[in-house]
Amino acid sequence: MSTNPTVGRKRVGLALGGGGARGMAHVGVIRALERAGIAVDCIAGTSVGSLVGAVYAAGLNGDQVLEMALQMRWLDILRPVWPRQGFISFARLESFFARVTGDPTFADLKIPYAAVTADLATGKQVVLREGRVARAVRASCSVPAIVTPVEVDGRLLIDGGVVNNLPISIVRDLGADVVIAVGLAQPPGDYPRGPLRIGMAAIEFLVLKAGDDPATADVHLPIPVWGLGTMVRTSQRHRLIALGQRIAEQSLPEIQALLD
Repeated sequence: MSTNPTVGRKRVGLALGGGGARGMAHVGVIRALERAGIAVDCIAGTSVGSLVGAVYAAGLNGDQVLEMALQMRWLDILRPVWPRQGFISFARLESFFARVTGDPTFADLKIPYAAVTADLATGKQVVLREGRVARAVRASCSVPAIVTPVEVDGRLLIDGGVVNNLPISIVRDLGADVVIAVGLAQPPGDYPRGPLRIGMAAIEFLVLKAGDDPATADVHLPIPVWGLGTMVRTSQRHRLIALGQRIAEQSLPEIQALLD
């Protein structure tokens, strides 16, 4: 008899989308799955989804990921720089991740994982699966024009959200039978007023269209948040974590039915 616990059951994969501080909702989703006894066999993440996914793939459990999320502050992960390629650097994010996880390579991870980035010269999707995970996470989170791009293997890489903000297809490539996709963008739901809100609506549309079609996931968990504040304010972390956990818990019967 095989001792491999994955033999004879469907492989579960997580596709974690980008969305700045909204990524706190990913923490809630992971906690809900863990509490339900649903093992995650592979993960692909974009932008903040790459950060949360990589921390979990490195071996931290749901409670430890939660502790990291509650402690992390913007000044822990960024610093202003002379604006040649961006206004801030995520070098501190790279160091922060390495410190929290022990600076693993992809080969060291407990769960197969991929980080989605984009090549600044060509605009093509670049999926990172080798080398230092901390560097890959930093590249995947580097919002163009705001955060400096990151050199990896001779290429300048930027936030993967510009090419694939919900990497469902990447999770399929990792071997998932059941893909759970967590999206962090949604339309405003009404006609926004004022230039800032209209501009924010346009950003939401771009983020939605940049990802794989949510219908290609087996389970899509759209997190119902909207507005610039939810992308940048870490003060909402408790609400976002609870929201992600609640949305995932509501979908547990659907997920369990697919696994059975």
